[in-house]
Amino acid sequence: MAESGQGLLIIACGALAHEITALKRANGWTHVDVKCLPAELHNRPERIPAAVRALIQSSRCHYRSMFVGYADCGTGGLLDAVLEEEAVERIPGSHCYEFFAGSKVFAELAEAELGTFYLTDFLLRHFDRLVIRGLGLDEHPELFPSYFGHYRKLVYLGQAPTPEAIEEGRAIAARMGLAYEYRPTGYGTLETALKSAVERDETHGRDTQRAAEAIVWRR
Repeated sequence: MAESGQGLLIIACGALAHEITALKRANGWTHVDVKCLPAELHNRPERIPAAVRALIQSSRCHYRSMFVGYADCGTGGLLDAVLEEEAVERIPGSHCYEFFAGSKVFAELAEAELGTFYLTDFLLRHFDRLVIRGLGLDEHPELFPSYFGHYRKLVYLGQAPTPEAIEEGRAIAARMGLAYEYRPTGYGTLETALKSAVERDETHGRDTQRAAEAIVWRR
């Protein structure tokens, strides 16, 4: 962790920017800054560890502590290797579906139907850009069976959805020819992990302040 600087830096996936900003605002975390890497890195997860390391190293002297707003996210343990070297923690879990739903619930969902396509609020908002246009399905809809033929169900894990979003999730499932289930999750482990990171930073700040005051007193 950074020994100089003030406050906490959260280095996050761009897919979590909306949720982390909402949590920061709701909790009054005025000493917390957020820097996001492009969500499109999920298309090349092998690039995530190096991108996270670069941002940690370029930011270290400016912050008292740092926390990484990623799960493993398909890096196969490579992100954890970087974070161990840099002495920075991350959100526990394999991916955002797991930390939003909770490990137990996600395991139950996966066991009930392996062929499940998951939506989050972010993916719902950007479905056309990331999935339809991203996979070329706008120009080649005949490829739908090639991409999604092994899926049977769509589960929308909603963080803070509107009624319109829930119905939009239903429409996406129908478009993909999948059964639909909506699961309200809130922010799940994302919220608890960030709160713990903020509490650790505040404790670190108080300890540092007391140590500085003790030095001044002895003088």
